[in-house]
Amino acid sequence: MKLPVREAPIAVPGFLFAGVACGLKASGKPDLALIVSDVPAVVAGVVTRNRVKAAPVQLVIPRLARGKAQAVLINSGNANACTGAAGMKVARAACRQLADGLGIAEDAVLPCSTGKIGVVLPAAPMTRGIAVAMDALDDGGFWRAARAIMTTDAFPKVAQRTVRVGGTTVTIAGMAKGAGMIAPDMATLLVTVVTDARVAAPVLRAAVRGAVATSFNAISVDGDCSTNDTVIMVANGVAGNAPFAAGSTDGRRFAAAVAALMAELADMVVADGEGATKRASITVVGARTAEQARRAARSIAQSQLVKTALFGGDPNWGRIACAAGYAGVPLVAEKLSVAIGGVQVLARGVPAAASVVKQAAKIMRATAFPITVDLATGGRGTATVTTSDLTPAYVKFNSAYST
Repeated sequence: MKLPVREAPIAVPGFLFAGVACGLKASGKPDLALIVSDVPAVVAGVVTRNRVKAAPVQLVIPRLARGKAQAVLINSGNANACTGAAGMKVARAACRQLADGLGIAEDAVLPCSTGKIGVVLPAAPMTRGIAVAMDALDDGGFWRAARAIMTTDAFPKVAQRTVRVGGTTVTIAGMAKGAGMIAPDMATLLVTVVTDARVAAPVLRAAVRGAVATSFNAISVDGDCSTNDTVIMVANGVAGNAPFAAGSTDGRRFAAAVAALMAELADMVVADGEGATKRASITVVGARTAEQARRAARSIAQSQLVKTALFGGDPNWGRIACAAGYAGVPLVAEKLSVAIGGVQVLARGVPAAASVVKQAAKIMRATAFPITVDLATGGRGTATVTTSDLTPAYVKFNSAYST
């Protein structure tokens, strides 16, 4: 579903952005984005756990491990995945060209690609596009970059926060793309978050990993894990704030702002799920541990039967209970409870009356609503995973994606 977008100006001190068309997309729409820091920056990130990793992901892993970079290069329209030595050659050449043009080290460039798998990234359009993008770099180009990373997205996904840390107000802004192949570990997406905050590498890594766990690793559209998923955060430190530790008041405030921003972007990804008309936040409570709650919530969120029930507005609590039951975590079936939008359709193992189920059905007509499941183990473990409905439009789109 397409959400309304208000393109309020976004500027992050010390960063330049560009979004241009280089010909990777047959539509002629923008397909190359640059994000460049004026100075060397601290970086942290998370990538897909899929063992089939695209060429740019293979390059970005050791560069993220260094914890330093200065530019993010993103192309859409081609994933450059499963392309072997030829794909790696093009990816390296693109990084080298950008690095030479900016006067920085090649390993200070973090590459990302998204699009069709199994096609080598064309070298000529990339060469032209990088040259054009460098000329187009501008401190007001954030939205242009956000549009250039889109593939099947219906709208650009952008979020911004300000937070006071180390005696200074800093800006955090992020852009994301993703609509299909969305599942935990990671969701199928590309995300770049930038901040002018001065942050030590260990503090930034902790903030990013914590935020990803409750945002991009807590959503599902179709249960697929992509070859290209990458979340990158770049902190250039030009705000000049005093240093802060992860466990300090400032550290917790900064981490909370990063988590809130990523959660907002992740919610947009689910809303934009291919063919989606609804989204539901599945919260599991009463688990023995938080990890067991996450497993149960994921099981429910990724159930095709649950997702089709969401589409049909059918308060079929039996499908929800079933998915919780095969999650492989302890629960007390006789005391299980399920609530849809606060309406209990199953209360401690007892099904609700038909009139109550009709109330839940009315709630499910909305485009977004919560579902809560109590595993009744007596534990305090809880977790939430946000999912979208599964619709005929999703099937139609993905049945002919490459043709």
